[in-house]
Amino acid sequence: KNNTSLNENFFYINIRIYILFFLTFVIASVIVLRLYKLDVSAHSYYQKLVDNQHSNFKNLIPQRGNIYIEDRKELYPVAINKETKMVYAVPREIDNLELVVNSLSNYLSLDKERLQNKLKLRDNHYVVIKHRLTDEEIKAIEKLKFKGIHLVDEVYRYYPAQKLASQVLGFVGWRKNKFGGRYGIENYFNTQLSGRPGKIYRNGVKTDNWISVDNKKIEYAQDGDSLVLTLDHTIQYETEKIIQAAVNKFQAERGMAIVMEPKTGKILAMANYPNFNPNDYSQVQDMGEFRNLTVSSPYECGSIFKTITAASALDNRKITPMTTYVDTGKVKSAGYTIQNSDFKAHGKQTMTQMLVKSLNTGAIYAEKLLGNRNFVDYVKRFGFGKKTGIELPGENTGNIYNLNNLKKNIQFYTASFGQGITVTPIQVVSAYSAIANGGVLMKPQIIAKIIHANGKEYIVKPQKIRKVISQQASNQISQMLEKVVKGSEGKRAGVPGYLVGGKTGTAQVASSQQRGYEEGKSIGSFAGFAPVNNPQFAIVIRIDNPKTVEWAESSAAPTFGELMKFLLEYENIKPTEKYTQKDWQIFNQWHTLSNYFMQNNANNKENDADKKEEKN
Repeated sequence: KNNTSLNENFFYINIRIYILFFLTFVIASVIVLRLYKLDVSAHSYYQKLVDNQHSNFKNLIPQRGNIYIEDRKELYPVAINKETKMVYAVPREIDNLELVVNSLSNYLSLDKERLQNKLKLRDNHYVVIKHRLTDEEIKAIEKLKFKGIHLVDEVYRYYPAQKLASQVLGFVGWRKNKFGGRYGIENYFNTQLSGRPGKIYRNGVKTDNWISVDNKKIEYAQDGDSLVLTLDHTIQYETEKIIQAAVNKFQAERGMAIVMEPKTGKILAMANYPNFNPNDYSQVQDMGEFRNLTVSSPYECGSIFKTITAASALDNRKITPMTTYVDTGKVKSAGYTIQNSDFKAHGKQTMTQMLVKSLNTGAIYAEKLLGNRNFVDYVKRFGFGKKTGIELPGENTGNIYNLNNLKKNIQFYTASFGQGITVTPIQVVSAYSAIANGGVLMKPQIIAKIIHANGKEYIVKPQKIRKVISQQASNQISQMLEKVVKGSEGKRAGVPGYLVGGKTGTAQVASSQQRGYEEGKSIGSFAGFAPVNNPQFAIVIRIDNPKTVEWAESSAAPTFGELMKFLLEYENIKPTEKYTQKDWQIFNQWHTLSNYFMQNNANNKENDADKKEEKN
C-alpha cells in the first residue's frame, strides 16, 4: 500500500514537470515566432516606420532664414545654413582604443592625449569628437569603419564673407541653455529668422511620445524668414578697408564709419574696426569687439555739432550765413572761461567763417540768439537724446540731460559746440542726412526686404520721421559746409571735381574715473555729404584716440575724403567742378599712404605669424 502511494506521487510530479516543460516550450516558440516576424517578415515595414519617424523629426526642426546683402542688384549671402557631419563615439563599443586614437588624431588633427582621455571613459554613452567635418574628414571616417565611431548630420550657421559686416550681423551661438542669435541682426530678428518648430499630437493631446504609430497628427515646422539688408557689398568692403587703414595709420584704438543714402535713410555701409570672424566667434578674447559701436557708443562729438547749432539758428531766422559778430577769443559764464580751440581772437566774423574756422565763440553767439528753449527743441527734433529706431540691438540714446535746466547757460554754451552732451554716430549721420535732403529726418533703414518661407516678399519702404528745418535753411547750411571743405580745416575731406560739404570735430574723452576729461585722449570725427547740389551719400567717420595726429582735420577728414571719392566713382557720378592735375596729386598723397599702411599692416601680421611658427 505504501509502495502504491509512492508511485502515485512520482506520477503526479512527473506530470507537473511535463506540463511545465510543455508550457515553457510553447511560450518560447511564441517568442521566437514573434521575433522572427519582427526581424524578418515585418522588417521592411518597421524599417519604413523608422525612416518615416526620422523624416518626421526633420520636419519638426525649422530651417533658419538666410541673410543677404546686395551686390549690383544681385543677392550676396552673408549668413547661411551649411550642412555637414559631426563625428561622435560610444566608448564601450570601441575594440582597439589605441588604434582609434592614433588614427582619429591624425585624420582629424586632434590632440592625441586629450582624445584618449575622452574615449577611455567606457561608461560614457556619447562623446562628441569633432563638429563641422570637412569632406575629406568625412571620407576618412567612412573609410576607417571603426566600431563605436559614428557620423551624424549637422547643420550650422556659416558666414561666407568672414569678417565683413560682422558687428552688423552678429552670430548664432549658445547663451546658457538657449541657442540663437547673439548680437547684431541675428539677435534682433532671432524670432523671425528662427521660424516655428513643428509639433506632434496623439489622440488630440500634445505628447512627447511621438513614436506612436496610431492616431498621430503632425504639425510641420515653419522655416524662418530670410532678410535682405540695405548694405551694398562693394561699399561695405571698401568702407571697412579704408577705416582699417586709418586706424593703423594713426595708431588709433578703434574706428567706425557709416554711409547713408540721405533721401531714403538706407544704410549702405556700417563699419567697425577692430572686427571679428563670426565663424570663429569663440576665439575672440575681448567681447567688446562683438558690439556695433556705431549705434551703441555715445561720445562728445565736438565741433561737428556746430552744424546743428547753425542750422537751427538759420531755420529760426535768428542768423543768416553773413550775420557777423565780434570774436574776442573767449566767453565767460558762471565763473568759467570758454575759449576757441586755437586760443586766438579773430575779430569780426560771419557765421560762415565761424564754421570754416570752427570758432567756439561763434557757436555760442548763435545759440544765444536762438535761445535755450529753442536750442534744445531743435536738438531733439534732429533726433538727439532718443533712439533712431534702427533695427539693431544695443542702440544708445546718447545723453542730453545737461539741457534739461534752461537756466544753466554754461551747459547750453558748451553743447553748442558739441561738449557736455553725448551722441552716437548713427544719430549724427541721420542729422546730417536731414540737412542734406532738404530738412527731413529719415529713420535709418538697415532692412531692405523680408523674404518669407512661402516665397512672398515684403519690401521695407523708407520712413519719414519729421520735417526738421526748411528747404531754405537746408540750402544755406549746405553752402556753408561746402565752404568749410574748401577752407583750411576741412580741405582734406574734399574730392577734386565735386562739391563736398562737411565739418570736422575733435573732442576730449570724458573720464569714467573722475570728473573732467582724460589727459591725452581725443576722438576725431568728420560728418558730411556730397555732391552738395544733389546729395547721394552722407558719411560720418569716427577715429578714437589717434596717437600720431591731434586734430580731426588730419585723421577723420582725409579718411572721409578717400571714402567719398570711392563712392562718387563707384556710382559713376560725373564731376561738376573744374580741377587740375595738382589737385589730384595732393589728394592722392594720403590715398597712397593708406595703401602703404594696409600693405605694411599685412606684412607685419605675416612676419608675426612666421615668428610665432618658428618659436613653436
